[in-house]
Amino acid sequence: MSGTPQQRSLSFGAEAAAYERGRPSYPPEAIDWLLPEGARNVLDLGAGTGKLTTRLVERGLDVVAVDPIPEMLELLSSSLPDTPALLGTAEEIPLPDDSVDAVLVAQAWHWFDPERAAKEVARVLRPGGRLGLVWNNRDERLGWVKELGQIVGHEVDPFTQTTQLPPGFTDVERHQVEWTSYLTPQALIDLVASRSYCITSPAKVRARTLDRVRELLASHPALANTTGLALPYVTVCIRATLS
Repeated sequence: MSGTPQQRSLSFGAEAAAYERGRPSYPPEAIDWLLPEGARNVLDLGAGTGKLTTRLVERGLDVVAVDPIPEMLELLSSSLPDTPALLGTAEEIPLPDDSVDAVLVAQAWHWFDPERAAKEVARVLRPGGRLGLVWNNRDERLGWVKELGQIVGHEVDPFTQTTQLPPGFTDVERHQVEWTSYLTPQALIDLVASRSYCITSPAKVRARTLDRVRELLASHPALANTTGLALPYVTVCIRATLS
């Protein structure tokens, strides 16, 4: 995989539209589990194009979205014009102390400097506030999804890749939700095109990867001549309380 983690994390702007078209949302059960009871003010940190932000706004919560990539926030603001969308990073959150009940991080904690991010999250959280992390992982136990993983790289457990949460957070718990995302063949290509390893690959490698996905769509018995795909996911959730 080319580029530093920071370069890869900032690469998404080049494919913000593909990210919005191809990436799945998050299952309600996962969001229910992550949010503390009675939460009102929620920060979506590393909000991207607003996949999770939308689900939070729909619940009537007061949400602030923060992301370091202007192209991502532009798409978020076009669909959520009444939601504050601020340029910022997990290491320097543009919010005052003790200002939110929960900080949720979707598909992004592995891009952060975990120690600096945890200090900033602790600063903006109210006492007893909740940090919630969530990732969608393709469920590669089924045939064509396993073959997709052979093309684009297999999914790994996202939380084992990260530093464990630093002191200051207690009651760290893990939960998994199995669900299915329904998408078009083109959305699957957008999904692959929006992955950091694809964006940062040399043009020839990127083109070959996308061609192999198209070949899979055209040749696999479960996918050929279909207008809709069922892509199974295992959503990994981590929650912790600010002590």
